[in-house]
Amino acid sequence: MSIFVEYTDPQWRDLDMRALDVDQSYLYLKSEYPERSYLYTLSDECYTCPYTKVKALPAADGDGDDIEPLRLSSAYGLNFKIYQHDQGHYAYDNVSSLCWLRRTDLQEFGVYNLTLLENGTCSFATDKPGVPINYAFLAVFVLVAALLILLKLASCAWRCYRYDEAAAAADSIGAAAAKATQRKRLRSLDTFRGLSIVLMIFVNSGGGGYTWIDHAAWNGLHLADLVFPSFLWIMGVCIPLSVKAQLSRGASKGRICLRILWRSIKLFAIGLCLNSMSGPGLEELRIMGVLQRFGVAFLVVGVLHTLCSRRDPISPQRSWQRAVHDICLFSGELAVLLALVATYLGLTFGLRVPGCPKGYLGPGGKFDYASNPNCIGGAAGYVDLKVLGNAHIYQHPTAKYVYDSAAFDPEGIFGCILSVVQVLLGAFAGVTLLVHPTWQSRIRRWLILAVVLGLIGGALCGFSREGGAIPVNKNLWSLSFVCVTVSLALIILSLLYYFIDVRQTWNWSGYPFTECGMNAIVMYVGHSVMHRMLPWHWRVGPMNTHFMLLLECTWNTLVWVGIALYLDSKEFYYSL
Repeated sequence: MSIFVEYTDPQWRDLDMRALDVDQSYLYLKSEYPERSYLYTLSDECYTCPYTKVKALPAADGDGDDIEPLRLSSAYGLNFKIYQHDQGHYAYDNVSSLCWLRRTDLQEFGVYNLTLLENGTCSFATDKPGVPINYAFLAVFVLVAALLILLKLASCAWRCYRYDEAAAAADSIGAAAAKATQRKRLRSLDTFRGLSIVLMIFVNSGGGGYTWIDHAAWNGLHLADLVFPSFLWIMGVCIPLSVKAQLSRGASKGRICLRILWRSIKLFAIGLCLNSMSGPGLEELRIMGVLQRFGVAFLVVGVLHTLCSRRDPISPQRSWQRAVHDICLFSGELAVLLALVATYLGLTFGLRVPGCPKGYLGPGGKFDYASNPNCIGGAAGYVDLKVLGNAHIYQHPTAKYVYDSAAFDPEGIFGCILSVVQVLLGAFAGVTLLVHPTWQSRIRRWLILAVVLGLIGGALCGFSREGGAIPVNKNLWSLSFVCVTVSLALIILSLLYYFIDVRQTWNWSGYPFTECGMNAIVMYVGHSVMHRMLPWHWRVGPMNTHFMLLLECTWNTLVWVGIALYLDSKEFYYSL
């Protein structure tokens, strides 16, 4: 069982192994070189970065004493270089080194030896092997499965004990009526929203400390990077459905727009309140955020679609006209979408940012060998900085800890341009639902669009993480990021729609994710406010293993799922 909880000996030689954090290891340094030398390292996570100075190695004194060990990250591969002379804080490839090593086999809680030999070469050896970190998933899965089985058995036992034939018949009739009513609602969409909010709570709780779950430092797409765009896209899908229902009830377009405005204001206000949880100081209050971007995008797309909607659209008679009817109905929004994309591209690649090259998309800092240290985000970072001011943008972007970058807001004003595009693409999927009467035509349309957007996104990023004209980047909300995430969202909704609403495979209604999706705003605000409180979060000991972190964030996620199920049992649903 020890392998599943990442157990390691408390002591190794004179080292306190429990002092290490997740994805950390010890490195013993030893120098037999007759002169003073300097160790520099570079993580594989840091793309086109210079080496960073770690430690000076004293000249060999003949005693062979070990230098105090270092703590190193084992999350990514590490490159080591030892220079004969001090290169300053950063060292570049144009200066030759005594030796170079690259290690991709470092493990959590491992102990390693790096020795600079007398002739200037390096040797690397494993003193203590590390521990595997992925078995924690299996261990937590077994524990959670056991807990759910016990709860199910207890529930069955309670129902048998309290069995009432008349009440059971009434419950059966009520369940059948509820099921008939629910068929009018697209349960797959609620399920998708529920999946997104559950995943959001999981990753916001730390995701077990796994790097592939957490947000990418700059370019790239990790699991956490899929949550926010999915939410925005789902909101877009719902807009045509909501507007259509209100128009059918006789509501005027002006009244619908006022409701949209009021909901957007509430979203923005709640987001501001959440930003003040660390203190209400207005001088440093972050203006933008997740809910703020929801509010802006919802306002723009909601009002635009309302104004472009027809109260009673007439379906064309010819088959080829019916096949493109959703595109025709969406023509006004499509024109705005293309204008927004053109605006984004024009500002991104045409705006002159002082001290930065045109079209810069990097994180600044030491990226690109520290050639543009103050240019994080290029035009996006510059616009947010000028409009909001440095004190009112996010101070701890993921790039700061990898690239030594400055402040940058991943939910800033500039990124709202393509966030609106994301929601508009969702709205088009919603129009497809309203126009195409058969499930085959709906899924066909979604999958065709998914392929087209996926190819566009792949071409923009060169089908690679760091390549292409526009890399996939959640921080910048880049055009390739929008295309790729919308493509994935279309595929996921197509699958859920087929299995839940069409085939009802295994009689699965989306439980428990559907119930979570119907109270998504309660779960989002609640988990944000209760982030450091019992019983949602807890700490036992150092919490320095993936197993403990994964167990804790899984517990927090399950508690919120339980809250959503309880609210559903009470038929309590809250939406702004």
